[in-house]
Amino acid sequence: MNFEGIYTPAITPLSPDGQIDKKAFAAVLESLIEAKIHGIIVGGSTGEYYAQTAQERFDLGSYAREVIGTRMPLILGTGATRTEDSVAYATAAKEIGADAILVSSPPYALPTERENAVHALTIDRAANLPIMLYNYPARMGVMMGDEYFSRVGKSRNVVAIKESSGDTGNLHLLARKFPHISLSCGWDDQALEFFAWGAKSWVCAGSNFLPREHVALYEACVLEKNFDNGRAIMTAMLPLMDFLECGKFVQSIKHGCEIIGLKAGGVRAPLRPLNSEEKRTLETVVATIKRTVAQITSGANHA
Repeated sequence: MNFEGIYTPAITPLSPDGQIDKKAFAAVLESLIEAKIHGIIVGGSTGEYYAQTAQERFDLGSYAREVIGTRMPLILGTGATRTEDSVAYATAAKEIGADAILVSSPPYALPTERENAVHALTIDRAANLPIMLYNYPARMGVMMGDEYFSRVGKSRNVVAIKESSGDTGNLHLLARKFPHISLSCGWDDQALEFFAWGAKSWVCAGSNFLPREHVALYEACVLEKNFDNGRAIMTAMLPLMDFLECGKFVQSIKHGCEIIGLKAGGVRAPLRPLNSEEKRTLETVVATIKRTVAQITSGANHA
C-alpha cells in the first residue's frame, strides 16, 4: 500500500473500572472515518499498547477490523521487547486482514543496528505485509540508522517509515539515500520540514481530536504545494504541539477527544490524568486552533 495522508494512532478508551470500552472505541474509529483521515493505526503508543495484555491487543485489532471493514486502511502495531511477541502480533494482523503493520525497535533491549534489522526482517517474514517502520529512539533506546536501513530497506514490504527521532540529519539521510522508503512525519513540530523533503504522510496523535486541521496542513503542503498556507496552519498548531510535550502526552490526547464529545476515559497506571488547569489550557488551545485554521482554509487569512 501507499502511505499518503493523515494516519491516526487511535486512542483506546477505558471504562471507569479501567477496562477497554469497546463501544467508545468504535465511536472513536467512526469519528475518524467521518473526518476523512487516510488510515488508522491500532496498537501504537498513543493507544497504550504497553499497558495492555497480549489478548487485549489481539482483541482490539480484530474488533477494529470488524468496525472499519474495508472503509479505511488499518495498520496494526507489533511493538514488543521480544521478537517472538512481535511476530505473534504481526501474524495476528495478517490473520484479520490488516492492510499493514507498524514495526519499531524492541524497547529496553538496546540491539545493535544489525540485530535490530534481523528483528524487523523476522517480523517481515512472518507476516509478509506492507511495513511502516517506526523510529523513536527516545522511547526505544536505539536509533535506526544507515546500517539498519541498508539491511531492512532491501525488503519489498518495507514501504514507509514514521521517523520520530527529531534528528533532521536522519530525515536528510532517508530522503537522499533511501528514497524508496516513503517518509512519514513522526515529529509533529517538524511537519513542514518533512513535507518539504518529500514526505507524503503524517502519523499524528493530535488527529484523534483535530483530524480536519491535520488534514488541512497535509493538503496545503502535499496536494496544493501552498507552503504559505502551510506555514500559517503550522503556526496555529504549534501551541498544541508544545502542550503535548508537557510530559502527559496520552492524557492530553484523551482529554482532547473528550473536548470534542468522545468518551475516552482515563489512562492506565502508572500514568495519571491531567489536572484541572491543564485541561483548561488544552481546551483554550483547541478552540483557538479550530477558529484559526477555519479562517485560513476559508481564504479569510492568506498569511
